[in-house]
Amino acid sequence: MTDAAGEAPCPLTPHVPLRSVEIVVNPKSGGVGAKATDDVQRIMRRFACDAHVVEAEPAQVEKALQDALAAKPDLLVVLAGDGTARAAASMAGPHGPLIAPLPGGTMNLLPKALYGAVDWREALENTLSEGVARPVSGGEVGGRPFYVAAVLGSPALWAPAREAVRLGKPKLAWLYAKRAARRAFSGRVRFRLDGQELHRSEAIAFLSPLVSKALDEPVGLEAAVLNPTDAAEAFRLAARALFSDWRADPSVETRTVRRARAWARTRIPAVLDGEPIQLENDVEVRFVPVAFRALAPASASASASAKGAA
Repeated sequence: MTDAAGEAPCPLTPHVPLRSVEIVVNPKSGGVGAKATDDVQRIMRRFACDAHVVEAEPAQVEKALQDALAAKPDLLVVLAGDGTARAAASMAGPHGPLIAPLPGGTMNLLPKALYGAVDWREALENTLSEGVARPVSGGEVGGRPFYVAAVLGSPALWAPAREAVRLGKPKLAWLYAKRAARRAFSGRVRFRLDGQELHRSEAIAFLSPLVSKALDEPVGLEAAVLNPTDAAEAFRLAARALFSDWRADPSVETRTVRRARAWARTRIPAVLDGEPIQLENDVEVRFVPVAFRALAPASASASASAKGAA
């Protein structure tokens, strides 16, 4: 038996019911492209479910997510940037529909943690055919959610420069690097972990159980204290991606926490799941045991990729 395009139909995952699927596509996102909506529709025609695909410009994405969730689907698929993936997960929460954040951004931290380093088309097909419901733990910084990692402090200033290099924009990277160097050591972050003694450092990072190599169970966040001695060392930490082998770096020390407080003299630069932002100068950090539910393959290879992807 074949569909109208002459392709054999694909069986849906037997692990969860997928009667209705809402899909939001932002073609202007860095890893998506103008033909993505057509590709999504072609893939969905091969699966026996009611799929509704919406293409949204950046200014329309939030409204598109709200409308998609209002339809109460079994699954919300998002093909957009890192910020949109984080927004969809936050809006759905632990009691909303399953979320499938496909890799359509530049860093793709959350998609890589769930699906490994695969193309979004492969991630979508694998998820629809093999996906299981996965509760995802995360955290909040000053009320802002993150599901992979949050970095607070001056090394976060290097993230835009690193991304500009990845995108092949050397002039922009140089401007970001100059700005980061000027601000890198203008002030340290003060923090308390689980209400214990006061510490100071250039930066502190929090990793969720989704990617932490130190946590086998969702019992807290892995807190890593970063202490680069100069701008060159801060750049080295940023260049190593801050989410891979930096935990073995001699200027990093880690522990498990459920709550923390961080403050500084000025607003705190930060990166939440790949998105650079400015926080207030005094923020609370807390662990969220179940932040949302993802639909992702349960294969051993995907799990292994998840632990090494961020």
